[in-house]
Amino acid sequence: MQRGDMKDLLWFVAVARERSFTKAAAELGTSQSTLSHTIKELEARLGVRLLTRTTRSVAPTEAGERLYQSLAPRFEEIEADLAGLVAFRDKPSGTVRITLSDHALQTTVWPKLEPVLRNYPDLSIELYSDNGMRNIVEERFDAGVRLGESVDRDMIAVRIGPDWRLVAVASPEYFSRRPAPRTPQDLVGHDCICLRQATFGGLYAWEFEKKGRELRVRVEGQLTFNTTIPMVDAALSGYGMCYVPENLVSHHIAEGRLRLVLDDWSLPFPGYHLYYPSRRQLSAAMVVIVEALRHRS
Repeated sequence: MQRGDMKDLLWFVAVARERSFTKAAAELGTSQSTLSHTIKELEARLGVRLLTRTTRSVAPTEAGERLYQSLAPRFEEIEADLAGLVAFRDKPSGTVRITLSDHALQTTVWPKLEPVLRNYPDLSIELYSDNGMRNIVEERFDAGVRLGESVDRDMIAVRIGPDWRLVAVASPEYFSRRPAPRTPQDLVGHDCICLRQATFGGLYAWEFEKKGRELRVRVEGQLTFNTTIPMVDAALSGYGMCYVPENLVSHHIAEGRLRLVLDDWSLPFPGYHLYYPSRRQLSAAMVVIVEALRHRS
């Protein structure tokens, strides 16, 4: 079938249904002469007459009626399917896949998305939690969550949380055995709870900054995790120092279960951003999620 045949068949169905070139042309938004010429070309290609024309009426031939009865239900099904797609576009539904860290999930994303699921029962959300720098296009994620400074420039980035910082903490029990560090260099030789980076496979080097001076310290210890939240539990149990988001440990610090060190070396940085490809037209489901997560200071 040639590319133009589908349109010609659709036009034939309109004429056969209306029994009039005039009414069908008005329905299709074309001229009567163009419509008549198109049907004649279709008949010539098929080698069979489809319509009987008189000065007052148009009626399908036997072959035309057979073709009409075959095509009309199929075109109606296609129209129904297209209408369904429009409803799918306008109504938040389907599955949205997001990759993010456990910290972003627990502190920023889930608290904002929980009511969304209640309000939009046709919407499904898949949250893939790890600390890797995923390629959301290649791995078919709809969006990802990263710190603002880590988002690629060719992505649309929407801030979803405030600035925050990493802090070094340990239990009073740990510091009863070891002196508290006064500078980042003092961390060398301490028992530190390490974080394995999923993307590069190496251990995260603790990053500090003070008065424009930046330091990265490669720490060592008995314990290594690939997510941040278990590190807090290990620090509470006295296994060493950890370097984690402040909002995970602020209540432990306030209640004396953990002690904060190197406070003046821990500066805030741009908080979490939701990012997605700039060339992608947002679905209704993604629009709902973006607006729900958007940070409003």
